Amino acid sequence: MNPSFVTLEGLGKSYGKYAAVADVSLAVAKGEALTLLGPSGCGKTTTLRMIAGLETPDEGTIAIAGKTVFAARDRINLPPEQRQIGMVFQSYAIWPHLTAAENVAFPLQVRRMAKAEIQDRVRKALAMVGLAGFEDRPATQLSGGQQQRVALARALVYEPALLLLDEPLSNLDVKLREQMRLELKLLQNRLQLTVINVTHDQTEALSLSDRIAILNHGRIEQLGTPRELYEQPVTPFVRDFLGKSVTLPARIRAVGGDRVTVELAASPESVLDCARPAGGTCNVGDLVDMSVRREALHLKHDTDQPGRTLKGVIGTVLYQGERSECEVLIGGQPILVYLPADAGLAAGQVIELAADALRLWPR
Repeated sequence: MNPSFVTLEGLGKSYGKYAAVADVSLAVAKGEALTLLGPSGCGKTTTLRMIAGLETPDEGTIAIAGKTVFAARDRINLPPEQRQIGMVFQSYAIWPHLTAAENVAFPLQVRRMAKAEIQDRVRKALAMVGLAGFEDRPATQLSGGQQQRVALARALVYEPALLLLDEPLSNLDVKLREQMRLELKLLQNRLQLTVINVTHDQTEALSLSDRIAILNHGRIEQLGTPRELYEQPVTPFVRDFLGKSVTLPARIRAVGGDRVTVELAASPESVLDCARPAGGTCNVGDLVDMSVRREALHLKHDTDQPGRTLKGVIGTVLYQGERSECEVLIGGQPILVYLPADAGLAAGQVIELAADALRLWPR
């Protein structure tokens, strides 16, 4: 990892008695793509706006490219235009009365660059986002995806040190969002941009990020690579927010070394072998939650390991083309799983599910 390029230390922001951001500290390396992920109201957009200089923190410091742009104690608070940032807003903020080129040129005109240099930079920026030849197209004649590209070109045209993205794909339809997600990642890799992205979309966060910071009630719940957060969540909040898990209450039946045998509360005949949970005590009779990712559940095969099988009854089958979405009742408790569409499943059928990568969570 490169040395820190963006540093947040002890950042805090409150609105009255409501703490929107509380003691957030982060270090982002040069060329890294970091995503602030979390539900509405978790503090991610407020954090991004404080980095941009659009909100004033109550406490803490912000440094970009080795320069302190905010320090509460020292009363340093540089305006957005002095922070070397480019920003793409959720609404794109494209001026409808201007052409694509005029929208992109605006940051350069504010900086009073020469007309010839402005024209050259605007042409290159539009070409970079796949809009060569669209210079004179009125903004009102651009599609949503094209407007998003114009907003991105405008953010990049003066070569900022840091690119900030605030839900940049949320207003696009599903197909266009998938396309722009790929194009954004390719552009970030090609230009080695340092990016801080805000989103509530898990797929966007997992695919665009080198690291993800999951926020909850204004604090960072967990920070790590997409794989670390998905496969090794450290709290139930992260487990349930990132990805889709099946969680069932259970009781510890036996403990042996690093393995634990549990029985499901709703189905005591379902006895499962799990890895011992990290941290805390683990004793026979303790109540725990057993979780498994939906994609780790499959119809039992003869080759599956014993001690990792759930017996249930299918409640509902929803055909979805490449798979079926099935409600399965485990001891009367419904869970939702994805199973092969060609398995001939039907409501009322008794099935056995093999579970991989089981995890236990102390209560």
